[in-house]
Amino acid sequence: MTDSQLTVLVVGSTGSIGRRVVDEALRRGHRVRALVRSVGRAAAVNPDAQTAVGDLTDAATLTEAVEDVDAVIFTHGDNSNAEAVNYGAVRNVLDALAGRPVRIALMTTIGVTALRDSSKWKRRGERLVRASGNEYTIVRPGWFDMNAPDQLAVAPRQGDAHQTGTPADGVIARHQIARVLVDSLTNHEAAHKTFELVAARGPEQEDLGPVLAALRTDPDGALDGPDDAANLPLEDEPAAVRADLDRARTNH
Repeated sequence: MTDSQLTVLVVGSTGSIGRRVVDEALRRGHRVRALVRSVGRAAAVNPDAQTAVGDLTDAATLTEAVEDVDAVIFTHGDNSNAEAVNYGAVRNVLDALAGRPVRIALMTTIGVTALRDSSKWKRRGERLVRASGNEYTIVRPGWFDMNAPDQLAVAPRQGDAHQTGTPADGVIARHQIARVLVDSLTNHEAAHKTFELVAARGPEQEDLGPVLAALRTDPDGALDGPDDAANLPLEDEPAAVRADLDRARTNH
């Protein structure tokens, strides 16, 4: 763990997780830049954070947002516009960075390897992050705030094997998602790891280092996480997606 102060861009900063991420990052002493769609949306953000206006679907509008940032936390999502937002936000921020290295924490979802349209686009966003050459952590949270009062122990899993599409797959508190995303930026045990984030019975751990250390690191050059189903072959992917991956690899 390091106590270094970072300049952190939060993507999805006005959402239910993003707002908590902004607050948690500020609490940790980081400088926070919250990406918002319009000046009017800035009122929803903690006033101690800087705001930057940009459109996730247009990389050309993100230049100011990514300037001089050390890290990016993605908490965005729009399953009704999955390609443009769930995937496009990751692609466009990486394009705006133009190969400049940053630390990335990407929130997707438990069940991301199920072949649903929205989850396929989230999974493609994960692949872009892995291909980008940046230091990263990919967090796949379970169902938000559906944990019991005594269900607070952070208990990550790997392999994305729970795919009923119900809370039976796993639950986690929103504040814990924010904690893990922010913690991953400076916790070396989180580097290059992909995991489903759920809670188990018991108290929340003070130190997440041992919990994260027990997880397997993503294999070098792999597009997916450890034990993820091999059900989205690269050769069957749309040409534009393959081109985006090639560009991500070339830029680093």
